[in-house]
Amino acid sequence: MIEVEWWEFEDGDTLANEVAGDIGFIIEKAIETNGKAELALPGGRTPVPILETLAKRDFDWSKVRVFPTNERIVPEGDEHSNYEMLQRILGSVGATVEPLIDHSQSWSTKEAGQSADARLAGLSWPVDLVWLGMGEDGSTASIFPGQMDDAINAPKSRRAVGVSPDPAPPSAPYDRVTLTRAALLSTHTMIVTLAGQPKREVLEKAIKDGPLSSVPIGRVLAEVDLPLDVYWSAT
Repeated sequence: MIEVEWWEFEDGDTLANEVAGDIGFIIEKAIETNGKAELALPGGRTPVPILETLAKRDFDWSKVRVFPTNERIVPEGDEHSNYEMLQRILGSVGATVEPLIDHSQSWSTKEAGQSADARLAGLSWPVDLVWLGMGEDGSTASIFPGQMDDAINAPKSRRAVGVSPDPAPPSAPYDRVTLTRAALLSTHTMIVTLAGQPKREVLEKAIKDGPLSSVPIGRVLAEVDLPLDVYWSAT
């Protein structure tokens, strides 16, 4: 079983401060060691408070490169784009935000996955941080139960694939591209953030089930060969 350390907080504000501080340390260490930091970050609304706290830190942001672990296939400038969210928060303080796809193009799901895979080849692997969130169904990045195979079992040389969630999340009913399990595991540090008791129970079971887990987060984490930090808040 993987080595997991749980960091528990009473509320999201406290969690945001602690996670931002720890990510800040990762960035500082990477810049000091390699002259740059490269981070794979989650999308959606949940990470926003953490990212906004992180953006207040005084780094040489020009040496920080970030990209989303997953992206919705939406038009350029769409509010549901994870790239747009990262650009608004971290791009505004000087970080380089890499899109997974060219949103000005009209992509099929397969084409978008191929494009993202080609773009990701330009990064330095393993990256300094992969940060994962998790849905109540055990989904992570845009790897959903029922549509796991392409992302979980992709060849190790493949870093991104296109996916069509079925059913699609009502709040964001879009096809997506997501990093493969192999890409998510290609990192010096991995963290998971989540809130609420139901999600905690899903994650605990997923970790316990390991490679036999029926949910994406369990199948990804079963292959992690470095210590994992889980940040959880009760609310």
